[in-house]
Amino acid sequence: MKILRVYIKGWTASYRFPPFVIAQPTLPVPPLSTCYGIISSAAGRLVTADETNIGLVAPFEAKALDLEKIYQVNIEGKIEQKWVINREFLYGIELYLYLSNISLEQCLRQPRYPILLGRSYDLACIKETKLIELIEKEEAKFQYTLLPYPLEGVAAPISALPICFTDTVPRRSLGVRGFYIIGEEPVTVKGKKVLVDAEKGWGVFMHEGLR
Repeated sequence: MKILRVYIKGWTASYRFPPFVIAQPTLPVPPLSTCYGIISSAAGRLVTADETNIGLVAPFEAKALDLEKIYQVNIEGKIEQKWVINREFLYGIELYLYLSNISLEQCLRQPRYPILLGRSYDLACIKETKLIELIEKEEAKFQYTLLPYPLEGVAAPISALPICFTDTVPRRSLGVRGFYIIGEEPVTVKGKKVLVDAEKGWGVFMHEGLR
């Protein structure tokens, strides 16, 4: 399977965990909506799951906790409330995106808008785009990624996460799906043909569609 692999590097990232508002922990890996947001930012237009299937592997070096002041403003732009929250963030970020639509390579080589890994100051850089072949194997290890729920033989935390959003104001979710969140502890998937990035040695699950 011919795939476009995009290598992104950043210092920090914060992948918001949707159920939490006042305290904001981070997911260990980005939801698909963040990945499609990155592609849309590079393309300068909305890119959704209808245009490309996507896989991801997102290693990081460490997790830490910071304090951040939050302002709530009304429709007139006046501050109504402000408070300080605990916000987790990841440090030493790498993000590998795998795209089935290889025609997106040119816009990822020359991004239209900045690449962000969460907040507006989580700036990142696209270091490499490369066409590769994912190979099929009977089993593979998955780490720092998302796997679809349910999946036989997998035991990991589960969360309902958005797939992608509209570009309207306010934004509207185009789909929500259950995912296994695979962090530092690797998970082995057996008994079926799985895709592997032979160069990196890890499994890659290609997520398809909005549902």
